Amino acid sequence: MQEQLKENKPRAEEHLGLVHHCAGRFRGRGIEYEELYSTGCIGLLKAVQGFDVSRGVQFSTYAVPVILGELKRLFRDGGAIKVSRRLRESAMRLRRMQEAYLKMHGQEPTLSELSQMAGISEADAAQALCVTQAPLSLTCSDDADSAEFDIPVEAPDKAIGDSIALRQTMAQLPEADRRLLELRYFRGCTQTKTAEILGTTQVQVSRREKKILTQMRTSLLE
Repeated sequence: MQEQLKENKPRAEEHLGLVHHCAGRFRGRGIEYEELYSTGCIGLLKAVQGFDVSRGVQFSTYAVPVILGELKRLFRDGGAIKVSRRLRESAMRLRRMQEAYLKMHGQEPTLSELSQMAGISEADAAQALCVTQAPLSLTCSDDADSAEFDIPVEAPDKAIGDSIALRQTMAQLPEADRRLLELRYFRGCTQTKTAEILGTTQVQVSRREKKILTQMRTSLLE
C-alpha cells in the first residue's frame, strides 16, 4: 500500500502550470515575474512534500493555496525592494479602492479622488502607488550585445499634435460639457465637487462624463 502511494506522489515538473497560473495573479504589483515564478516554485515543492495521497483530494486543490501562500509571504516581506509594512498595506488598500471605483464608474479614479477616498494626502497616495509598480531595469540581459539600452521617449511633435487635436475636439463641445471637463481634468475636482459646482448630482456627472469622453474618443480616432 505504501509503495502504491509513493508511485502516485505528484512530480513538481508536471505541475509547473499551477505556478504560472498563481504567479500571473500578482503581475504588475511591484515584483518582477521571474521572482514571482521562483517563489511559486518553492511553494510547489512544499506542496509536493506535504501532499498526502491518502486524503483523496486532487493535488491542484492542495497545491494552489500553498503556492499562493508563498507568493503572499513574498509581498509581506517586501519582495526585491524593501518598503515599510505601513506603505505596503496602504498600497494594497489603494489598489482595492481603484478596482472597486473602476467597476462602479467604468474608469480609474484620479489621484485626487483616490487620496480623498483613502483620507490621505496626494503625495502619500502617489508614493504608495509607486510601490506597486514594477521596477524598470536600465540594463539588459546578459545575452544582449550592450549593457545599456535607450529608454524610448515619445517624439515632442506627436505630443503637440495630440494636444492640438484635443483642443479642437473640446472646442466643438457645448459649453456645459467643456465646463465639466475643465473642472474634472484641469482643476482636479472630484465628481462630487463638480456636481456641487454645476448644481447637479454625482451620478449625473459620472454618466455625462463617460458619454462626453466616448464621443471625444470616437472623434479623435476618425
